[in-house]
Amino acid sequence: MHDPARLAAMLLADGYCIIENATDPHVIASLEAEFAPRFEATPFCEGGFYGARTKRFGALLRRSHHAAALVQHRLILAIAETVLGRSCDRIQLNLTQAIEIHPGALAQAPHRDQDLWGGDKTGIDYQLNVIWPIDPFTPDNGATRLWPGSHRGESVDPFAAAPIVAEIAPGSALLFLGSILHGAGANVSDNVRRAVIVGYCLGWLRTFENQYLVYPPEIARDFDPELAALVGYAQHRPNLGNVEGQCPSVLLQGTAIDGLGAIDALLPEQAEAIAEHVATQEAARAGLLGG
Repeated sequence: MHDPARLAAMLLADGYCIIENATDPHVIASLEAEFAPRFEATPFCEGGFYGARTKRFGALLRRSHHAAALVQHRLILAIAETVLGRSCDRIQLNLTQAIEIHPGALAQAPHRDQDLWGGDKTGIDYQLNVIWPIDPFTPDNGATRLWPGSHRGESVDPFAAAPIVAEIAPGSALLFLGSILHGAGANVSDNVRRAVIVGYCLGWLRTFENQYLVYPPEIARDFDPELAALVGYAQHRPNLGNVEGQCPSVLLQGTAIDGLGAIDALLPEQAEAIAEHVATQEAARAGLLGG
């Protein structure tokens, strides 16, 4: 049985960890069957980062009901809450993406995913990504490469230091922090390499995939409440991401936003301080009126 506390500790220490047999391979096989037409219809990417011999598409929760099983994986959510929850009130879904790397694809440039966001990130983990292989990852077909130690701010030359190559099978999961140098390897095989990425980030960040456009209310109202909250239909206390001062989940109930009254959504310590502030003024006013 997998221990989320131990896996979270490994993740923080090494920048990555692999969970063998994290889900039933039949879930992955079902995803592959549903995504096959989309892979076929999707054009190759443009640009050296995304890869000219790579196909990518997102919005996976709209494309397969099996995707929710990966996004809401209980063990991985527990790890994400442990790692990211130290710096936010709630975590959120950063992206879902399916990737198909074709023969002849060059190795991806080593990068840190958290460089999406500017500013000093010292001491804060912004992001946790999970790669679910659809095809077995091998050194020849472009398995993800990672440079241990690079997540701690150590100076690592990815062109001189030997990376770890994540050789994993469908049903297993590769977890890595947004702070670790990594990148897909070159595909020198004769076969495509497919995978799904599910990413989580701090709840107060702008997400890589624009969840509000990908999953508008008419789509998200069919999600269970936890999934809807993960994609953004929840406030991050204090009061961040509200609609007319209320939780955006009101949009999933068909509520008209005109006429809504704003409602505080504060952290406990903030609510306590505000309550004391209000009580002090009310007491003073009562004293004046009583005098």
